[in-house]
Amino acid sequence: MGEMEARSFDGIVEALRAAVPVLHGAEIPFLLGGSMAVWAYGGPEPINDLDLMVRPQDAERAQQALVDAGFRAEDPPEEWLLKAWHDDVLVDLIFGPRGVPIDDAVIARGNERSIAAIRLRVMALEDVLTSKLLALDEHQLDMAYLLQLVRAVREQVDWDEVRRRTGDWPYAAAFLTLVDRLGISDAGAPSDFRARREPANG
Repeated sequence: MGEMEARSFDGIVEALRAAVPVLHGAEIPFLLGGSMAVWAYGGPEPINDLDLMVRPQDAERAQQALVDAGFRAEDPPEEWLLKAWHDDVLVDLIFGPRGVPIDDAVIARGNERSIAAIRLRVMALEDVLTSKLLALDEHQLDMAYLLQLVRAVREQVDWDEVRRRTGDWPYAAAFLTLVDRLGISDAGAPSDFRARREPANG
């Protein structure tokens, strides 16, 4: 990781450390989501923004609580999230990711983790991957980064659950076929495909 990427990740961690006690203090249920959630399970360090998942009825209250704590509000054109800035780190307060509307059941599926000496709930991997796969389309098709994420946490993923929830979406189906053929998922690569990839001895 380069110096700029390291600074970006450190900023995300600092934004998380600032936001979590505010939301806890306001008694707002939430989850750590997005690439930062994957990092909490052992994935690569994210360098873009911080995703916090809140219920729709709590989104405005969560944003206001952060503003009262010194964050800067931003109201985006999208109808499924609100935003707040901590210094130069963008915090997305997401309440309607595609395929995984945030409700009590989604929050209950999260797992308690200690991150940067802070205890919080982290979105279940299957929910993170479902939302990311259903967000794929012809304009957003970064499968390379998704491959990097799933390689790091593949043994922790319930792949059958992800297939069940996303397999009807053609872009998700294409990605799942790719991870199957590469041997990343529990389906494994076909033997003839593995044979073609393995170098010959001698």
